[in-house]
Amino acid sequence: MPRVVVDVMPKPEILDPQGKAVHGALPRLGFSGVTDVRQGKRFELAFDGEVTDDVLAEVEKMAETLLSNPVIENFTVRVEEGA
Repeated sequence: MPRVVVDVMPKPEILDPQGKAVHGALPRLGFSGVTDVRQGKRFELAFDGEVTDDVLAEVEKMAETLLSNPVIENFTVRVEEGA
């Protein structure tokens, strides 16, 4: 069954307090070498049948109107086969 994944991330110029909190916690937990952390959201949408260009266009609309806030977030849409 094909699955469409929408990844939503804060735009680079937007402050990400959750990412900063994770970044600050990593060294305290013994992890090193991480220079930055940005936290986002992932949506997985399952579809019956083939994911066509029309389906992807509909998912783009979903991402623009419901899954993300285009003022402060960017999103990407991709297909995962066989998931």
